[in-house]
Amino acid sequence: MELTGIESTVALVTGAAQGIGAAVAATLAGAGARVAAVDRNAEALATVVAKLEAEGRSAHAFTADVCDSEAVDVLVRRVEDELGPVGILVNAAGVLHTGRAVELSDRQWQETFSVNAGGVFNVSRAVARRMMDRRRGAIVTVASNAAGVPRVEMAAYAASKAASAQFTRCLGLELSDYGIRCNIVSPGSTDTPMLRSMLGEDPDPRRVIEGSQAAYRVGIPLRKLAQPSDVAEAVAYLVSDQAGHVTMHDLYVDGGAALHV
Repeated sequence: MELTGIESTVALVTGAAQGIGAAVAATLAGAGARVAAVDRNAEALATVVAKLEAEGRSAHAFTADVCDSEAVDVLVRRVEDELGPVGILVNAAGVLHTGRAVELSDRQWQETFSVNAGGVFNVSRAVARRMMDRRRGAIVTVASNAAGVPRVEMAAYAASKAASAQFTRCLGLELSDYGIRCNIVSPGSTDTPMLRSMLGEDPDPRRVIEGSQAAYRVGIPLRKLAQPSDVAEAVAYLVSDQAGHVTMHDLYVDGGAALHV
């Protein structure tokens, strides 16, 4: 199925320096979007954008910290001044701190929520205010299947992703009168630097795929990790015209790991 409605649209993608965010930026740019790639890691972001430009794609790097609401307002104004009105927003910036809830530090908890929930709020608010005047737009938040399924040693991450998912649903309800659609993509274990850092000294993905009874993890029924491109393709569908009657939906891309319960 060929996706339409993406070509020539300005797409602001946060967390675009690596992992799922980088894959989303590449997928949307490949579909003809003018991508505003955003990340606080300027060096890694420049590498991603340079690769897209070398492929003949339209991509532009904007360094910003999504936790800083004033910086986000400046960012969105600059993107629209330089590229045009933002028609697509993808909230893909995220951080992961693992550890048992009783052992998490204040800093770990606060940073997790500041990026994963606060960043979604800051960027969505800034972009939505402008979309409302134009009465069109599509917003997708990359959450996690951990938002709906408890995970051992992932309390901060799961709680922050649940917050971002529910915020996006509420935003979608409020913006429905303006023709703006807001959806969620919830990946499971995806082969990204974030997952590899979580695996630590034992990077074998089989223990994730097979699950662990001791950790109350059922494994992945499809018997493979997701690739960032799998998630990016789901995002691309939700921002396309083909999903024109889809809003406030949470699309799980986890190989069945959550069992959809």
